[in-house]
Amino acid sequence: MAQLVQPSGPAFTRLLSIGAARGDLNVPNDDLVGPIDSSDEWIRQRTGIIQRRRASDGIEAVDLAVAAAEEAIARSGLDRSEIDGVIISTISNVAVTPSMASLAAHRLGLTPAAAFDISAACAGYVYGVAQADGLVRAGICTNVLVIGAEKLSEIVDPTDRSISFLLADGAGAVIVGPSDHTGIGPTVWGSDGEKWDAIRVSSTFQEYRNGGGEVAWPTLRQDGQTVFRWAVWEMAKVARRTLEESGIEASDLAAFIPHQANMRIVDEFAKQLKLPESVIVARDIEMQGNTSAASIPLAMHALLEEHPELSGGLALTIGFGAGLVYGAQVVEIP
Repeated sequence: MAQLVQPSGPAFTRLLSIGAARGDLNVPNDDLVGPIDSSDEWIRQRTGIIQRRRASDGIEAVDLAVAAAEEAIARSGLDRSEIDGVIISTISNVAVTPSMASLAAHRLGLTPAAAFDISAACAGYVYGVAQADGLVRAGICTNVLVIGAEKLSEIVDPTDRSISFLLADGAGAVIVGPSDHTGIGPTVWGSDGEKWDAIRVSSTFQEYRNGGGEVAWPTLRQDGQTVFRWAVWEMAKVARRTLEESGIEASDLAAFIPHQANMRIVDEFAKQLKLPESVIVARDIEMQGNTSAASIPLAMHALLEEHPELSGGLALTIGFGAGLVYGAQVVEIP
């Protein structure tokens, strides 16, 4: 019997470069408080958000994805022909199918790169990096473009007090490629479907279709206390386990870049992990808002702009959200 050939790739990978694109509109709290009968002070105290970036009508999530990817490609020094995989993490594609990734790959001149979307909400970027790492090390791809892209403002109910004021638009992109040392540590990931509906849409497409005008267009909702408790207590355990499996201590980190869900969650995370003062904590949510799958690469990009000396250091990244799903890994900052 003929023997199948099994491809193999490099032993190690790293993030070669990063790019970002933010919504073109600055939306302060005061613009949103009327419909939710709230105040700028209430939003700041509960979330730490001063403003969020949202995209104008006519700008779609794929446009943000392409803009972020263009920067990542330019910074990588790679020829486009060397990028043979495109993964987009998103919950805000304008269509169930086809994928956003295939359109982005075409617009970026990356055809015939393999292209697909993944739906893992706020953990989606970490899931994408994990898959890209495996594809490169298995020899299936040479370099993989990973993008988290969202236009969450399109699935917001402005009268909803549970999540609407958190959400924002943007995209972050990285390129995962070969390395001569470990630049992406082991991924710790999982799910808890028992809390499947803690973050959800207000109705299914079927309910909307059959509602005869009585059911509103699906928009995001969340059970805030359930999500907060799960994120703070359970995800702190995941973060500690990720450090252990990566073989490092908190003091070895240059930065901590969690999903930008809520400033209170970010601050409690840092407290739970007992991070030393030398570790810079990403707090991009203050001026950007919550961009789900895009939040970690956007926060990393912002940290590098403010602290370029972080390049080459280690960062603990952790995403968590609807599903409930989570994923974490230690990476070398590009």
